[in-house]
Amino acid sequence: MSDEPREAVIRATYRALCAHGYANLTMQDIADETDLSKAALHYHYDTKRDLLIAFLDALTSWYEGRLETLAGDDAPERLASLFDECLSPDDSDTDYPAFHTALLEIKAQAPYDEAYRERLAAADEVLVTRVREIVADGVDAGTFREVDPDATAALVADVLAGGHTRNVAVGRDLDETRAVLDGYVATQLLATDDDDASAARPAGASR
Repeated sequence: MSDEPREAVIRATYRALCAHGYANLTMQDIADETDLSKAALHYHYDTKRDLLIAFLDALTSWYEGRLETLAGDDAPERLASLFDECLSPDDSDTDYPAFHTALLEIKAQAPYDEAYRERLAAADEVLVTRVREIVADGVDAGTFREVDPDATAALVADVLAGGHTRNVAVGRDLDETRAVLDGYVATQLLATDDDDASAARPAGASR
């Protein structure tokens, strides 16, 4: 299948997932979102699982592109832009809740399906790597404290994942997750004048 029809099928899969969820999704539902017949869809993808694996691969590539070009002149601004991408859907994105509900359903299958797990792990690594790079840049530039970029990236990824899960499962507003992350950046990451004074003070000197 060439790139253009494949992209159309991936977009159709997204729309069908939002409309039907993972458990009730059928190949016919996806075909109905395209100009292809169900038989034509099966010609390229044997099963719904095969198509969803291709969809997750495409989603990871799209996610990587979005996080690669974050707005901001410094690390704190780029980290804020990453939070925007992950937690602040555009007002026109009415499919956002439905899509993350379907994605949570797919995640629930990952412990039993290695292919799903590998794709979800790849997407997770995209996020962790980008946060790690931003934090390391901030530490090098002196805008962030001397924190461990790996540990910080893991924490941020955990909070983002948990925020989406709680949003889908119990309706917790994503703005609350954003407030937690903004507070963490303000109190734990951003370097302050006090940090500079502590670094310059000789060992054993009184305050």
